[in-house]
Amino acid sequence: MSGRLTQAVMVLILVYSLAVSPLYAQNQAPAQAEQQQAPGQMAPPPQYQPPPTTQGPPAAPARSLGFSTGPNYSNGRWWFPNLAAPYTPMNVPQPGLTNSPRIEQLISHEKLNLSLEDAISLGLENNLSIAVERYVPWLDEASLLLAKSGANGRLQFDPTLTGTLSLAQTTTPINNPFFAGVGTLNAPGAPVATLAPFVSGHTFTANTQYTQGFWPGTQLQVTFDNSRSSSSIGVNLFNPEVTSTLTAMVTQPLLNGFGRIANTRYIIEAKNTVKVGESQFAQQVMTTVTQVATDYWELVFARENVKVEQVAVAADQQLYQNNKKQLDIGTMAPLDVITAQSQLATDQQALVQAQTTQLLDETTLLVAITKDPLAPNLKGVEIVPTTLIFNPEDQSITLEDAVKEAWKKRPELQQAELNLKNAGIEIKATRNALLPTVNLFGEYQGVGLSGVQTKFTSTPTSFAPAGPIVNQFGTPIPFEFDSTIATADVNKFVFPGGLGGDLTGLFQARYPTIEGGINFTLPIRNRAAQAQNATAQLNERQQETQYRQTQNTIVLNVRQALITLVQDRAAIAAAAQARTLQQQSYDDEVKRLQLGSSTAFTVIQKQQLLTAAEGTELRDRINLIEAELNFNQAMGRTLDVHSISMADAAAGSISHTPNIPGALDADAGSPQK
Repeated sequence: MSGRLTQAVMVLILVYSLAVSPLYAQNQAPAQAEQQQAPGQMAPPPQYQPPPTTQGPPAAPARSLGFSTGPNYSNGRWWFPNLAAPYTPMNVPQPGLTNSPRIEQLISHEKLNLSLEDAISLGLENNLSIAVERYVPWLDEASLLLAKSGANGRLQFDPTLTGTLSLAQTTTPINNPFFAGVGTLNAPGAPVATLAPFVSGHTFTANTQYTQGFWPGTQLQVTFDNSRSSSSIGVNLFNPEVTSTLTAMVTQPLLNGFGRIANTRYIIEAKNTVKVGESQFAQQVMTTVTQVATDYWELVFARENVKVEQVAVAADQQLYQNNKKQLDIGTMAPLDVITAQSQLATDQQALVQAQTTQLLDETTLLVAITKDPLAPNLKGVEIVPTTLIFNPEDQSITLEDAVKEAWKKRPELQQAELNLKNAGIEIKATRNALLPTVNLFGEYQGVGLSGVQTKFTSTPTSFAPAGPIVNQFGTPIPFEFDSTIATADVNKFVFPGGLGGDLTGLFQARYPTIEGGINFTLPIRNRAAQAQNATAQLNERQQETQYRQTQNTIVLNVRQALITLVQDRAAIAAAAQARTLQQQSYDDEVKRLQLGSSTAFTVIQKQQLLTAAEGTELRDRINLIEAELNFNQAMGRTLDVHSISMADAAAGSISHTPNIPGALDADAGSPQK
């Protein structure tokens, strides 16, 4: 008995051994073929040499943009020791839609005293664009969990246990009177049977099945079927009978469906997609930080511009009062007074416009750094920027070095690399799907049978020949016959048995069935697989082109940012000199007016020129600061420059204040280190 069981185990081991290495060369040959560049393939860029397709795109940047803390929805609930855990929902917390406590700490006397560092910190904690993008990697992790289960692939990697319990009571009519144990039904008052004979039975079934798939393409299926049945038929050896069947079957693809790529491609691609989502989140953080800083400096400009307009209005008011006094004493013409009054009205209108812009910029910044800008503690609060305007350091870097650095740090290029990797995986998987389906299978089946056994000491003694069946009037019924079996007196012996004997016979392999073989499917023309493979290759070529397009876009961004920095720095020098000269010209013209050698109209012209020069210089200084922000974003330096960790950004809670290089400390008046 044990020899048969050993033989069955050896067959299963042989099947699995053939599963892990039968066609290793079929995965190696395509890799060697890919070493040769196809005709017409795009030439590599000067600074970047793309590796062969089989090796994927260049490695991702060394710095990690992933979530180092927080929930991970790609693992699911573990079943041990809590067996009910896999059947309970995962805990996804509600989004926090209230402002962080940091805002309350910065409000004093209905003023929100806000430094640039605080604005960036509040943006990371409260900006809803970051909050929305934070869910993208988590959704990708949930998709990875689905891929790990195998639900969207060829094989189900999660083990599955199915079972059936059933109880049946049957009564079956029989048209053969030779069956032992057949009963007859008589109609009330009828001398002969008027209803068909029948067999009654009782069956209880308990069946289970276990299935699981493995990455080489192997599929295991174990079935354990059990039944207990009894019947009114007396010729059965066991009545009731207990039957058990244990079947183990292993199936291994040899061509189509063989290998890690063919069966785990969705898992590999889902892992890359998670990295893409994390990179997209990092990109959103960079964009938001740049936008919050830009909104901050726009508010600074608006407030300073209001001051410029207020100075202009005050000067117009003073000029108007002086001219009016001179008109009263008769030393000035009325036209000069009207001219001064007109200029006063014009500058007052400009002041109102500047104040309106300030309110709009204040609202824009408030929405960017809060989740609820209508919170009660923010009602009527004025935002007061406290970071002083500063001159950024000169960026002494060549275009070539800047582009190389940007290619390493820009999240967009990392996303393009990961998408190119997924495209390469799809090519390998669809190439495998081109092959015919050839499956090696092995099966072992053990059967057990036991029950209550009944033996007789006598045999039938005679058999009466068939005779016609007559009706109630004694007339024979055509084509209907009756027969009987006569037996002598019998001695019946009952030998009890049950589940124990059944399982003993099953596991001792008393009645084994061992089977092995190969089945195949050969698609004629195979157009569906060809279309999928062609689609995968075209998608990879498209991704390669998009990769180059992303590189060129980064080159353009870096070049534009460098040019803007240089131009804005030169503009500041010119604007500062123009403002100094206009100030001298205005002061001289005012003195000449006081001496009577100039006119109010000329002074007003000088005042307009001075106001415009002051506004231009202010605008150029803010433009240079914003140009540095855009340069850092184009270089991918935003997170590094401001010392922002992805862990803080992902958690929405800032553990330390971001760094603002080059900014002046409002208290000490010295550049920050």
